Amino acid sequence: MLKLVIIILLILVILSLSTGLIFLFKDTEKAGSKRTRYALGARVIFASLLLIAIGYGFYTGELRIGTNAPWHNATEKLP
Repeated sequence: MLKLVIIILLILVILSLSTGLIFLFKDTEKAGSKRTRYALGARVIFASLLLIAIGYGFYTGELRIGTNAPWHNATEKLP
């Protein structure tokens, strides 16, 4: 479940970053447009939530470094 939340947050960060770039190019003529600022603000929030979720996963032991990779369960040893 936590891995799904992390993937969703990562997708939201990428989407928010891309919409910020699109708004940056579209709103160059508009002086009072705040869409770029809002999109990048949402990216900061999503990135913060992503870091909190990853930290929570490491704290609870649901995420581990190096021990749960698919190649660690291989029965054959490489020469």
